Amino acid sequence: MFLQAFLPLLLAPLIAASPTQLDPRQYISANDLTSGNCKDVMFLFARGSTEVGNMGTVVGPEVCDDLALQLGGNVGCQGIGGAYTAGLGENFLPQNTAPQDIQAAVDVFNECNTKCPNAKIVAGGYSQGSAVIDNAIQKLSSDVRDKVKAVVLFGFTRNLQDAGRIPGYPKDQTKVYCAVGDLVCDGTLFITAAHLTYGANAGDAASFLASHVK
Repeated sequence: MFLQAFLPLLLAPLIAASPTQLDPRQYISANDLTSGNCKDVMFLFARGSTEVGNMGTVVGPEVCDDLALQLGGNVGCQGIGGAYTAGLGENFLPQNTAPQDIQAAVDVFNECNTKCPNAKIVAGGYSQGSAVIDNAIQKLSSDVRDKVKAVVLFGFTRNLQDAGRIPGYPKDQTKVYCAVGDLVCDGTLFITAAHLTYGANAGDAASFLASHVK
């Protein structure tokens, strides 16, 4: 009953935000890792609830493109897919996402380490995707975690619970974006218009990631 009461609050703004036409560079999926297209820097991203593709449309693709511009194009991007379906109900679970979603991200990090052993890994997540990345990084082996050079989290659903950081991961390698008025960052699951504005932070996030891999 609790979930049913909150689903309209979660879903309606996201449906309203779904673009009818994407900017040409705002593809909704990126599969450089799964296609074996290793680059010096690999950006792994988890989209928000109900977003399409494996990168979503709110901020993931823009960070990928801006990062490539800043690093001379030598960037591969991979969205978290597979078992991670970005459903709504998973937000209400204790980790703000489901165990299988976290494992899906862990599998991508491990695959990146295996397939692209010389790559520097950077990562990001938006909304539920921020919880996916947060929890996944905590589960990585120390060898793989050491290869993750920086992480950006937008509309961080575990911002309050995890004190604005990823437990066990260097705080100076993490940047959290919480827009004024985004109640998700205050430990609630109320979606306001502010939760949909993170595309404006894509350039700054790319600069942050780039600064840790140059």
